[in-house]
Amino acid sequence: MTLGFTPVGKRKIAVHVALYCVNIIVLALSARVNLFQEFFFVADLFPLGLSIATLVILTVMLALDFACKNSYTGRPQFEIGVFAVLSIFWLSFNAFSTSRWRHVPMSCPAGADAVKTWCQDVQALKAFVWIEWLIFSLTAYLTLRYTISQKSRGNKHILRMPLSRYSPFLKNDGTMNYIRNSEFLTFSDPKL
Repeated sequence: MTLGFTPVGKRKIAVHVALYCVNIIVLALSARVNLFQEFFFVADLFPLGLSIATLVILTVMLALDFACKNSYTGRPQFEIGVFAVLSIFWLSFNAFSTSRWRHVPMSCPAGADAVKTWCQDVQALKAFVWIEWLIFSLTAYLTLRYTISQKSRGNKHILRMPLSRYSPFLKNDGTMNYIRNSEFLTFSDPKL
């Protein structure tokens, strides 16, 4: 029996794709801002570097989720950790960069087209970096909340399979192999 994406998994993939799209926008805007400044200011380099790292991480997570039926990167405990760490990085780098950009006026000055375009790009970048942080934070929180609620309902298999293939109605009847087989994991779960 092959497991396709469940409704929970389809929502998870949709959020990952939305994050991917927002991250590409941040990457493009930060590249434009840095080209104008000739890659001089560190506050402008933070969104560029972090968006590249985020793009690599999201690409690996999405590719493994599509390619492997039992990808560890798709399990809730992995995703919660990755999204929480990325959320902290985005928060700290955004706070630093936003404090540097506080002198950029909200209404861009009339005059040279290059300066006006740079000003508009900085304003858009300022908005999108915070949107990306918000999406990361909400994704980590909602994944944690959903995982805890499913585990408390007795669905312990949520931690043993990718979230994209998780369904509360799946029980291991011996026909599915989403549990790791190892001679070191022969101990039964403790009864609490």
